[in-house]
Amino acid sequence: MTKNTFVLVASYVFLIAGVINIGRLIYGWQVQIGGFMVPMWIYWVMAFVYLYLSLVGFQANKRG
Repeated sequence: MTKNTFVLVASYVFLIAGVINIGRLIYGWQVQIGGFMVPMWIYWVMAFVYLYLSLVGFQANKRG
C-alpha cells in the first residue's frame, strides 16, 4: 500500500466517522459505556476533529 493510498483510505474512514457523529447529534443517539452516558457535547468535538482530519487527509493526498 502506498502512502497516498493509505492517506486516502484514512481520510474516508475519518469522513465516515464524522458523518456518524453528526447523525448521532441530529437523531439524538446516545452511547452508554458501562454505566456512563456519554454527553452530547462530546459528539460535536468528535465530529469536528474527524471532519478536520478528513479534510487535511484529502488535501495531503491531492498534493501528492
